[in-house]
Amino acid sequence: MSASGERDEAWRQRAVLGNYAERAFAQPPEETRIWSYTNRVSYQAGDEVQISVCTTAPSFSVDVFRDGLKQAQVYRRDNIAGQWQDTPDDCSVIGCGWAPSLSFRVEPSWASGAYVVRCSALAGGTVADVHEHIFIVRPTPGQASGKRILLIAATSTWNAYNDWGGSNHYQGYCGPNGDRFSPILSIARPLAKGFVSLPADAPRAVLFDSPPIMAEPRYPHMEWAYANGYSKKYMSSGWASFERHFVAWAEAEGYGADIISQIDLHYHPQLLDAYPCVACIGHDEYWSWEMRDAVDAFVERGGRVARFAGNFMWQIRLENEGARQVCYKYLAREEDPLMRGSQRHLVTESWEAPGIGRPGAATFGLNATHGLYASWSGCSPRGAKGFPIYRPEHWAFANTGLYYGDVLGASSRIFGYEVDGLPYEIRNGLPYPADPAMAPQGIEILGLGLSSTIEEGPTIRPGQSFLGIEDGEYVASVLTGKSDAAAIERTKRGCGMIVSFRRGRGEVFHAGTCDWVMGLARCDEMVMQVTRNVLNRFLG
Repeated sequence: MSASGERDEAWRQRAVLGNYAERAFAQPPEETRIWSYTNRVSYQAGDEVQISVCTTAPSFSVDVFRDGLKQAQVYRRDNIAGQWQDTPDDCSVIGCGWAPSLSFRVEPSWASGAYVVRCSALAGGTVADVHEHIFIVRPTPGQASGKRILLIAATSTWNAYNDWGGSNHYQGYCGPNGDRFSPILSIARPLAKGFVSLPADAPRAVLFDSPPIMAEPRYPHMEWAYANGYSKKYMSSGWASFERHFVAWAEAEGYGADIISQIDLHYHPQLLDAYPCVACIGHDEYWSWEMRDAVDAFVERGGRVARFAGNFMWQIRLENEGARQVCYKYLAREEDPLMRGSQRHLVTESWEAPGIGRPGAATFGLNATHGLYASWSGCSPRGAKGFPIYRPEHWAFANTGLYYGDVLGASSRIFGYEVDGLPYEIRNGLPYPADPAMAPQGIEILGLGLSSTIEEGPTIRPGQSFLGIEDGEYVASVLTGKSDAAAIERTKRGCGMIVSFRRGRGEVFHAGTCDWVMGLARCDEMVMQVTRNVLNRFLG
């Protein structure tokens, strides 16, 4: 390999495998920088919003606007004195601890939704740097009227992937050697660049074009992030990549939608009571026991859940009224303090793990341990990119013209990058749960595509792929009790599904993929029609 080729390879490996998260170091940088965060994830009318800002600029301005199909400004303040605030090295874990820089009240006129806080650092009379944060205005109990959707924003997944400060639930500077992810995360820190807004050309994880013959796996979204100063995890989570697409589409279609955070769901489950339909969108990976209790009870008493989301994987715990999130993941059996005791069921690992006793499929019909990666990296990079359809006569496919064997959403690339599935068997050309005890009674499998827990293939170079074998080993250990090569061989092949079922007086539709929203954003008429069918039925 030439010297330039070695440099290109080193750059690429840094983009894919390195940790280049934003951090505010103890000494102010020479260039003008600004970061901000709010004291809570969500508020209701009358609450005070506190914004903490750290900047090298002498002054800054703040704009707040409700985001969606259109942006509506609700607050502005200029000429705020800038202040550099020291940040602890472990701010991802304990929070930044910055003093509030300004505050304001949520007015009763502010509709429920997602509100962007844009802080602009001023130098020489011009904007030199910008940081965006986001908070949610939840509906006031009893405020909802008419047939409205309640969107549960995947804020626990936002927090899990947010790498501002250097650590998240995936990578970081924690552990005895300072090179491990953090099982504990604070909300008192800025959101990384790309979580709130993105340029239209930011690559998705799901590959739009098929790789050429004998190509090694590439990760265009990570390479783009590294080259353009965005978070490595911008495409894994956040308002900009997922929920925003759904809200903009729903508003354009005339659907009324209110929003709550998962912290609201955990602590205020009564907020669901006023709504006929609850929606979950995008990458929705981290849930608490209490969150599941709230949704299960909602469905049992007649509520409908439209889950256009993938990767239902990890149990979390919330502490300090939601200010701290706990998830030990792969380390749970060795390090979670609840592993031995009367609260073993609350240990923060996969829902399918022994001792928890609450498979993910019991709530949403599908789970991530039987699904995982598709349509990117070394996991079916030339795959269908959509859902092969098996039961086109189902009500969800009305007025689509779909036939048996058609692929829904292939042109808009809705299948991936993480998907949820079930063990299945094919009888007379139709899929059924292989283990009926694992799935809700009466569940119908409507669509089914292929996935994998690991990257493997003829062009994989050991140590050069992003995923490695960690997920494959963990899933094998959960499903078989072993993580050797034979166990991985038994469990590495998963699937992504569309399912529908009734429970109690209610009903659930689950399209188990993160990127369903791209069918809406890319105006895929069939995906949009299925979405309308589900929402209209569940709202009616």
